[in-house]
Amino acid sequence: MMKRRDFLRNTVPAGVILPSLVGGFSFRAFSANSSIMQSLLLPVTETDHVFVIIQLNGGNDGLNMVVPIENFSNYVNARPNIYIPENKVLQLNGKAGLHPSMTGLHAMYTNGMLRVIQSVGYPQPSYSHFRATDIWMSASDSNKVVNSGWAGRYLNYEYPNFPNGYPNATMKDPLAIQIGSATSLTVQGPAVSMGMSISSTSNFYNLINGIQDPAPDTPAGKELTYIRTVAEQTQQYGTVIKAAAVQTVQQVSYPTNNSLGDQLKIVARLIRGGLQTRIYMVNYGGFDTHSGQVNSTDTATGAHARLLQNVSDAIKAFQDDLKFLGVDDRVVGMTFSEFGRRIKSNGSVGTDHGAAAPLFVFGKNVMGGVLGDTPSIPANATVNDNLPFQYDFRSIYATILSNWLCVNEEDLQQIMLKNFQVLPLVNASGCKKPINLSGELLISNYPNPFASSTVITFKTEGGHTLIQIIDTMGKVIANLADKEYTAGTYSVVFESGLLPPGVYYARLQNMATQQVRSMLKMR
Repeated sequence: MMKRRDFLRNTVPAGVILPSLVGGFSFRAFSANSSIMQSLLLPVTETDHVFVIIQLNGGNDGLNMVVPIENFSNYVNARPNIYIPENKVLQLNGKAGLHPSMTGLHAMYTNGMLRVIQSVGYPQPSYSHFRATDIWMSASDSNKVVNSGWAGRYLNYEYPNFPNGYPNATMKDPLAIQIGSATSLTVQGPAVSMGMSISSTSNFYNLINGIQDPAPDTPAGKELTYIRTVAEQTQQYGTVIKAAAVQTVQQVSYPTNNSLGDQLKIVARLIRGGLQTRIYMVNYGGFDTHSGQVNSTDTATGAHARLLQNVSDAIKAFQDDLKFLGVDDRVVGMTFSEFGRRIKSNGSVGTDHGAAAPLFVFGKNVMGGVLGDTPSIPANATVNDNLPFQYDFRSIYATILSNWLCVNEEDLQQIMLKNFQVLPLVNASGCKKPINLSGELLISNYPNPFASSTVITFKTEGGHTLIQIIDTMGKVIANLADKEYTAGTYSVVFESGLLPPGVYYARLQNMATQQVRSMLKMR
C-alpha cells in the first residue's frame, strides 16, 4: 500500500493544496501570544505591492513575438518559411515590433504600461525543458542545483518563521498563490514551500462555492480524505480566500476559451478582495513549437499566433480589470519562458530549442518602452546559432525585489545568491529612486575584425563591472573582468587562442547598465 509520506509528496496536488502539505511537511497553528513570537510573525517590509508571474511553458519563440525590424533582411534570410511580414508587424520603437496578433499588449505599450526587455538569458544556457525551468525558478547558475526558489527565498526573508504560527492576526493570508498546477519550485523556501496551489480554475470556484470533489474509494482516495480532514482542521486559508472572493461581485469581460485569462481573472478577484498575498503565479503552455508553428499560406497566423493572441488578450483584460477594480496601482506582472528558440527556422515550419529571448514586464507602474538593443542576426545564420543574452534574467528578479517589493540592498544579494544589476523597469518611488540608462557607447574593441587578439575598451561609472565574451551558441566562454572599479575607462585584452573563426560578442554589465557588441575573428 502507498505510504502516507509518498502519497503526500506525489499526489497531493489535486484541488486546493496547503503550503503545509507540500513535500510531506506537517502543519500546526502555534500560539502567537508571546512578544517574541509576535515579532517573528511581522513581515520585514511594509508594502502592499503585488507581483504576478506568468509562465509560458515550452520555450517561446521570441524572434517571432518581438520581430527585429532593424535587422529584418537577416531575419527573413534565417526564417524564410516562418518570418512575419514587416507590413503586419505592430511597431514599437521603430527598431522592433510585436507579432500582429498581440494587439492588446500593443495598446498597453502605447499607453506606457509595457516594458519589452530584449535578449534575456544567462551564461551556459540549458536546452532541456526541465533543467531550464528549474534554473529560471531557482535563479541558480546553470551548473549548480539549488532546491529553493527565488520567490520562496524572498518570502522566507519576509516571514522567516513560516509556517510556525501562520495564519495569524498580522498575516492571515497565503504568502503566495499559484493557480493552474501544483506549487512550483519558484515559491519553495529553504525548508518548506511558502505558497499554496489551486490546481485548476474549477477547483477555485468549487472552493468558494463550498463544493468538494468526491474522493475515490481507493487506498489513495482514503488518504485524500485524510488530507482534506487535516486541512480543514489545521488551516484557515480556504476561509480567507472565500472571504476575499465574495468581496468582488463584478469584473470586466475576459476572453472566452482562454485558460490564461481564466487564471488571471481569479488573481484580480483575490487582489481586489484584500488578500495580503504578495506573489501570484499562473501558467500557460503549448510553446514548444518544433513544427507547424505558422500557417504556410499566412505566416502571421497559426499555432504560435493563437498562443500569442491568448497571452496578449488575457494580460490586457487583466490590466483593464485591475483598473476597474481600483487596484492597478499595486500590481506589476512579468512573463517568462524557460528558453527561446534558435535563430534559424527548421524544415518542419517550426523552431528548435534556443537560448535568449525577450520577456515582458507590465503594469501601471512600469517604465514603458523597449529595454536593450535589437538582437543582431548573422547574415547567414546556421542551425546552431543562438542570440547572446544582453540581460541576465536574475537582474529582472533583483529589480522587482529591490524596486517593487522594496527589499533592502543588504538582503537582496542573499536572496538572489549573488550580485545582479538593477534595471530601469518599474517606478520605484514607493521604495527608492528610479534609475536611468544613457545611450552612450560604452564598450568597443580594436582591431575588429581581429586574428588572434583584440583590445576591449570599456567605460564604467564605478562599482561592480563585468566583461564577458559570448559565442554564437549563447554560452559565456570567458569573463575578462568581474570586480569593483572606480569610475573611468579601462581596457582588457581578449586572447582568442584556439577558438574557431566567426562572430563573438563582448558584453558589459556595470550596475544598471549593459551593452553587447559583436566582434569578428578572422582566419
